[in-house]
Amino acid sequence: MSGSFSRRDFIKAATALIGGVIGAALGVPAIGYLVDPALRASAKEGWVPILKLEDVPLGKLIPFSFTRVQVNGWERTSTTFSGYVLRKSEDPKDMLILNSRCTHLGCTVNWKEDAQAFICPCHDAKFSKEGAVLDGPPPRPLDRFEEFRVNEAGVIELFFKAG
Repeated sequence: MSGSFSRRDFIKAATALIGGVIGAALGVPAIGYLVDPALRASAKEGWVPILKLEDVPLGKLIPFSFTRVQVNGWERTSTTFSGYVLRKSEDPKDMLILNSRCTHLGCTVNWKEDAQAFICPCHDAKFSKEGAVLDGPPPRPLDRFEEFRVNEAGVIELFFKAG
């Protein structure tokens, strides 16, 4: 065997080279597609619009809800949060925004106008208009959304932080 390249060796090398280029051209994007969701960070916090300020009359509890989508790798989870806004005065900073999740077992409380209380359907817990525990097993008052603002368009926004 001499140092020259035979036709058979050339065909083998050319086939391996072309196959490698085609494999890389198809494989690299496919691997990127599969790995990208695991490397991408999802937004865990941010401002969430809930209601227009003009739709919240003074002294009246107004319900709201919003949905957050969290992407964890290839898993996409949608969670709905709800609560009540109480506007105490004309000052847009003078609001009470309560989470409607009971602090006992996480059931959703409902405002009952005739009882002037939030009632939990799970264990008959009662909370005042301000969220304080009036009766039942809850260990603490209703949670508050402390960080909020009214944007230039007059929309109330909460700063949401994921668990």
